[in-house]
Amino acid sequence: MRLLGRASDFPQEPSRDILDSFQNSHSGRDYVIRLDTEDFTSLCPVTGQPDFADVTIEYVPAKRCVETKSLKYYLSAFRNTPSFNEQIVNRILDDLVAVCSPKKMTVTGAFASRGGLSLTVTATHEAGRKR
Repeated sequence: MRLLGRASDFPQEPSRDILDSFQNSHSGRDYVIRLDTEDFTSLCPVTGQPDFADVTIEYVPAKRCVETKSLKYYLSAFRNTPSFNEQIVNRILDDLVAVCSPKKMTVTGAFASRGGLSLTVTATHEAGRKR
């Protein structure tokens, strides 16, 4: 674990290399971990304006769990990243799956209304299922 217990500057761009994981001490049991953030921000790639979202990550771990401080740093890096909302949610899912290989994971981004239209994106991974 590279970040836990140390002060560090927030990264300028998201990368799965920021994410850490640790051994699941209850890997013989299925249980759900839910992580919520209400202050996620990114940039609209067209206007450059900030997009705000509530992001929820819910997963059933296999052998590894996501370390939360590294997740906080990873998510904060989107603040300076121009990207469409759909791309962001799918990228978060892909990066987390690559780091901890969960049995099942769902990432939901509920983006704040812009121009009277709200957007919610949900992406799901299940181990052993083809995309």
